[in-house]
Amino acid sequence: MNIILLGAPGSGKGTLAEQLVEHKGMQQFSTGDIFRKNIAEKTSLGVEAAKYMNQGKLVPDEITNGMVKHALKGRHNNLIFDGYPRTLEQAQTLEKILKEVGSQIDHVVYLDVDQTILLERLSGRLVCPECKRSYHLKNRPPVFAGICDFDGSALEVRPDDQIDKIKIRLEAYETQTAPLIDYYKKNEIVVHLNAHDLAIDEVYKQVIEGLGI
Repeated sequence: MNIILLGAPGSGKGTLAEQLVEHKGMQQFSTGDIFRKNIAEKTSLGVEAAKYMNQGKLVPDEITNGMVKHALKGRHNNLIFDGYPRTLEQAQTLEKILKEVGSQIDHVVYLDVDQTILLERLSGRLVCPECKRSYHLKNRPPVFAGICDFDGSALEVRPDDQIDKIKIRLEAYETQTAPLIDYYKKNEIVVHLNAHDLAIDEVYKQVIEGLGI
């Protein structure tokens, strides 16, 4: 089974992916991680992607699709797509890539969260640079302030989690990514969850029930 997690930045996709990996043995396919890897290795695509990410803007499709196609070599089943696709063109490209290897997208989980809540979540988010786990100053604080519970690394604020860049990301989501909801609903593979006020564990429980796994 391959799953896409769809929702605005801060809707809880990363946390849900962690739970599916831990409890259901799935593999997370995060374009954020792919971007950071390419940026750290200073690949040609990574250098271009960094210019957009540091401004809080979406990376153009041609750059993202190139990274994804390379990263999917030999990896095309039991995946959770988190942060990709973001546009209709990316969705169609992903379908082609998976079809070439005899695979497909089986379900799309849409986490629907009010924008006011999204702003609050994103402005307090911390991320571990090593294991990539997410924390929140209010909703999911680490045991020791500023330190990852799992590997002891110093937690960081992502450059695109600054308030001015958060607003840019949410605006970009509404214009470019939100239309994907209707696209996937036509294929009748969407699990729509109103996750405005749900606790993390309740979101996971309802998603599992919706997916039937």
